[in-house]
Amino acid sequence: MESIQIKIQHIDEKFSDIQLPEYATEGSSGLDLRAAVDKEMKIEKGKVALVPTNLRVEIPAGYEIQIRPRSGLAAKNGIGVLNSPGTIDSDYRGEIKVILFNFGEEDFIIHRGDRIAQMVISKVYRADLIVVGDLNNSSRGEGGFGHTGKK
Repeated sequence: MESIQIKIQHIDEKFSDIQLPEYATEGSSGLDLRAAVDKEMKIEKGKVALVPTNLRVEIPAGYEIQIRPRSGLAAKNGIGVLNSPGTIDSDYRGEIKVILFNFGEEDFIIHRGDRIAQMVISKVYRADLIVVGDLNNSSRGEGGFGHTGKK
């Protein structure tokens, strides 16, 4: 498995006790991100919250970090990442914050250090767009959402 170096920094030392992102298992694709909150943070049902991590990173050019939901939070509590996946570009140096949405039936409480999302490192390819008069045909053509039916 290939690895790359990502420089990471705590923004405020008062949150330096919160674990850095880490892989939960040997086969994990994403590093768990933790909430950097002083006290409980409530996400009311049907509401959005911007959750701080107290982290900023330096990603090598040609890579991005994708912020994705944690499946356990989604399945058990209805908590998801609203702009999933969120993108951290290689030239961004601000704090990583996670946009969480409470799709659940009850308010959800986040505590200091709770795992709130995961970040996946991905290779980025740049596109050279070529304006043309025609595109090649395909078997799908212009078939849109649901065009293949349910069964």
